[in-house]
Amino acid sequence: MRLPPRSLRRLGLLTSLYVCQGLPFGFFTQALPVLLRKQGISLEGIGLSALLALPWALKFLWAPLVDRFFFPRLGRRRSWILPLQGLMTVALGLAALREPREGLSPVFIAVLVINLLSATQDIATDGLAVDLLEPGERGWANGIQVAGYRAGMIVGGGALLVLFDRLGWGLTLGAMALAVALLSVPTLLVREAERPGEGARAASVGAIAASFWRRPRAGQVLALIVVYKLGDAFAVGMLRPFLSDLGLSLADIGWLLGTVGFVAGLLGALAGGALVLRLGRRTSLVGFGALQMVSVIGYVYAARAAPGVPLLAALCAFEHFAGGMATAALFTCMMDWTARESAATDYTIQASAMVIATGLAAAASGFSAGRLGYPLHFTLAAGLAALSPAVAYGLFPSARAPGKAALEAAA
Repeated sequence: MRLPPRSLRRLGLLTSLYVCQGLPFGFFTQALPVLLRKQGISLEGIGLSALLALPWALKFLWAPLVDRFFFPRLGRRRSWILPLQGLMTVALGLAALREPREGLSPVFIAVLVINLLSATQDIATDGLAVDLLEPGERGWANGIQVAGYRAGMIVGGGALLVLFDRLGWGLTLGAMALAVALLSVPTLLVREAERPGEGARAASVGAIAASFWRRPRAGQVLALIVVYKLGDAFAVGMLRPFLSDLGLSLADIGWLLGTVGFVAGLLGALAGGALVLRLGRRTSLVGFGALQMVSVIGYVYAARAAPGVPLLAALCAFEHFAGGMATAALFTCMMDWTARESAATDYTIQASAMVIATGLAAAASGFSAGRLGYPLHFTLAAGLAALSPAVAYGLFPSARAPGKAALEAAA
């Protein structure tokens, strides 16, 4: 399906924003642990750095503020996005002045602040996406969201790590600050549609925060979101140790997950986003969830048969492709399950539920693999993955999952 120029401009704007979020997050979650270890930082210190991503899980707590307060002349979402991206640029520049070997505390504080700014920008960006996009554009947009975020993460966690030996800490973070500033230009140039959100300005923060819970099937929606990526996260949490224990080199693991997995996940997100409109929301949720389950079963086979690198590459590609499709479908439905006046809050509640659920699943995966062994661990993960199509079909047995209009009717 060919998109009109207006849709392409909207998708281009959103792409720049999601890449902007993925860039620092990829650096701090993928590259920073390696850099800290190379500079002699203890494993305990590196482990504590994972807590710095906490704002991404807790952002639902302040999302109502993003919906409620804004400057009408600047735009409801641009009122937050532009200052936050400016502050992110400044924070990265300041972080560039202090290297980790000179003391962890200033670096950790800077990372926490940048994650807080980026997570809050994500709230406003998701609200902007809901405001801008027509229902028929949401599949494409969420495919681009997943792909753009993955692209930002691979640049931040991979490309910048490759360049680190040449650039050093200061120039690497300086380059990232420059990239964030350049990615802010599309938002600076665009004008928001005339949707001032007067209903949100008239409502209290508490009313905005509670609006999602007053809608029909809100609990069922969250139940689906919690289980939809659970099995996949439970499996992938032990994928790197599993590949290492198979005897693969770091180069092989990097190629499997950093190249094959990344490209497959990006293509899966784009394919899933394109197919959501054609197949329908419910069919996509059920079908892509089933593919995700089958892909996890592939790891059960790998744990029992210990295949060579080519077959492992095929299994990793399939799992990342199916996971990208499923994520794009879920994000599209999450946009549908919002109301205009509280779009950022509604979407953030759902996104935070998914982040918390998958984070807990990944954290528990080590205990499972340690006690059960890899074959039984991946079998259990496949069982959890089977919940996603089953719950999607059971909660929404009609031809279509409940859309935005149905949820707004009870608002």
